[in-house]
Amino acid sequence: MPRSVEKRSQTPQALPKELPVLAVLGFSEPAEGDWARLRGLQYSCLGRGRPARIATQAAAVIATVAVLFGHLHPAAIGAWVVAVCATLLWGAQVEGSLADADRRRLTSAEIRRHAMTMAARAVVWAIPVCAFGPFIDVQAQVKLWAVMAMLMTGCAVLVPGVPLGTLIFTAIVGGSTIGYFIVFGSYDMALVGLAFVGVIIAGAVESARQYLSTKVAEAGMHERDEVVSMLLREFEEGEADWLWQIDTARRVRAVSPRFAYALGRDAVEIEGVPFIQLIAGSAWDSGQFPPSLHDLAERLKRRESFSNLLVRVTIDGRPRWWELSGTPKVSDSGQFDGFRGVGSDVTEARENSDKIAWLARYDTLTGLPNRLMLTEALGEALGYAEQWRTRCAFLMIDLDRFKAVNDTLGHLVGDQLLARVSERLKGQMTDKELCGRLGGDEFAVVIRDATDLEHVNRVAQRVIQSLSQPYHVDHHTLYVGASVGSAIGPRDGQTVETLMRNADLALYRSKDGGGNAHYTYEPALHAHAEERRQLEFSLRNALQRQEFTLNYQPVVDADTEAVVSFEALLRWNSKEHGFVSPAKFIPLAEDTRLIVPIGEWVLKEACREATNWPEHVRVAVNVSGEQLLDHNFAASVVAALTQSGLTASRLELEVTESIFLRDATLARSALEQVMALGCKVALDDFGTGYSSLGYLRKLRFSTIKVDRSFVQGAATGNAESLAIIRAVVAMADSLDMSTTAEGAETEKEVEMIRQLGCRKIQGYYFGRPMAAKDALGLFHNRSFVHDQTAA
Repeated sequence: MPRSVEKRSQTPQALPKELPVLAVLGFSEPAEGDWARLRGLQYSCLGRGRPARIATQAAAVIATVAVLFGHLHPAAIGAWVVAVCATLLWGAQVEGSLADADRRRLTSAEIRRHAMTMAARAVVWAIPVCAFGPFIDVQAQVKLWAVMAMLMTGCAVLVPGVPLGTLIFTAIVGGSTIGYFIVFGSYDMALVGLAFVGVIIAGAVESARQYLSTKVAEAGMHERDEVVSMLLREFEEGEADWLWQIDTARRVRAVSPRFAYALGRDAVEIEGVPFIQLIAGSAWDSGQFPPSLHDLAERLKRRESFSNLLVRVTIDGRPRWWELSGTPKVSDSGQFDGFRGVGSDVTEARENSDKIAWLARYDTLTGLPNRLMLTEALGEALGYAEQWRTRCAFLMIDLDRFKAVNDTLGHLVGDQLLARVSERLKGQMTDKELCGRLGGDEFAVVIRDATDLEHVNRVAQRVIQSLSQPYHVDHHTLYVGASVGSAIGPRDGQTVETLMRNADLALYRSKDGGGNAHYTYEPALHAHAEERRQLEFSLRNALQRQEFTLNYQPVVDADTEAVVSFEALLRWNSKEHGFVSPAKFIPLAEDTRLIVPIGEWVLKEACREATNWPEHVRVAVNVSGEQLLDHNFAASVVAALTQSGLTASRLELEVTESIFLRDATLARSALEQVMALGCKVALDDFGTGYSSLGYLRKLRFSTIKVDRSFVQGAATGNAESLAIIRAVVAMADSLDMSTTAEGAETEKEVEMIRQLGCRKIQGYYFGRPMAAKDALGLFHNRSFVHDQTAA
């Protein structure tokens, strides 16, 4: 049995919360609560008040002797005094035996023995009134009654926890006195005595209840202190966190072993040293504390409680991050007595958190802000411009002839070129501009203050001139230019989307003019708009004209290289425009919502073709955000499966992280509906621009696809790309998800992917996108994939 469980199993039954009168007096034992233990708390008070009770009895004896002296024979008085002393001695012995009653269980015999001593004492004290009363005058009788009243009151006050003894003593002494008054016709004194006895008994019972309530509360506090101490010990022994404690001078006290270990010093060496000095490092001498450490010092100075406070500390000359919680200590007298709290070293978690936050807003290849951060910066610039009646600007930059570099020299050289471009672009920025990478070979610049329109043109010309200089990459001298399109906010657009779109129109105008130039947005830019209109018109008729076809790119098992699925890729051969790149018509289809009917056709065609493949092979279909936002999306998936007869588990829908940016709730609901059908959902282009950790937790993706940029970066030994792929694989494994590495083009990349633990691979090494008949042929000719690659 674990120690904590064993200790809790030994915890005694709780003390009773309700205190009925009969139970307090000892006449009943309610089932609820540990009354045997409470009896011990009751009778333990007898051992603590004996001197005061004996002194009271002695004073009463002297007063009684003084009253009786001269009225009775001294022998009678002496005999009575001896009897009183005998009962006192007997009572003292019994009460002494009950001094430790709060640490053990009382027996019924002990309770009866104490009751007998109280009864005997009461009988002896009843003698002066009942036996000696007839022989003394009325004034002496009143004096005796005063002595008896003092004794009954003293019994109630000095024995608060045992009302049964008070009840016995008061009943016998008070009852005999009242009886005496009645026999001798003093009815008024009898009534006074009766009222007095009633008050004493009621007061004794109430006093006992209050006394016991206090004892119950004290016992509860003691138990809680024990539990807290036990938990703290277990916490220290079983957790990585540690406890800390300082005095009123903010010096460390009661150093725990884990706290000393966290500081890298011996506990004896730490004791009595100022807390801030221990964790400030060299800042203690210079006084230049980090803001978080200064915040901690101020809270300690103001005696404020704090929780989960992140503090940058210096341990052995190295910066660390601690998470501290603390609360002021207060002494029994209510005085401030220092601080105590708990702390933990969260350096690793902090660094991981910073890394994740960085990945969410920065491009991993170039280190520049990504699209998300650029849009946020542009939104802030627009807000500033509208508030202060100024202007801002957004410049879109596209590299000229970059595609030729990629196609001829490969993506490795292309990525290195992009890194060099980003360095030059950053070199042209001042504190008034922010540059970033939108994706691919597209960059952007946000100018917060564009009141001087000529400044925008100067920035654009500097960028063009700088980026157009030759690059020396991997023993190659490369020449690329830069086309720039700009839009001024809020003149050319009052929203981020509008301003970016208009800057994009200006960029297209620059590209159409041959590139290496800067164009600003003008409403009269009709050329691109007309082309777009014509393309849209053709796109609206493409389905009816049956101009769409699907190509299929194989995805193989990383270990066996067997085909496990195909990704369906849409192709458009227009009668008016010829072959149109998906990069050109897919965004247009999404903007015009034509992607919804096109996407339905792709689903049906892909499912139909997949029925010709072996049962274990899936088909993956890309789904856009517009499709997910359509309320008939789930119905279209059901229709595609029903018409084709394809098993739902063989259909995998690929989505990108960007689908959650418009309406995350609706997108998640749509995906959950198709997942309920048995379809699989894969997360494509993971980590290329948006943080999707929250979505990974909320949705059970079947596969995470690692973007080709990370694969190629890892193949070159890029530490960050390697770390990201390892993190994605580990995270996917822990969430019971598969991983697919995209863009594998060489045997080196394939081997690296296997070593990193990716389960599936997709790329030109195993096959380019192919027609349906060629995809089917793969299952009849296993060497086809490598033949294609070699060709």
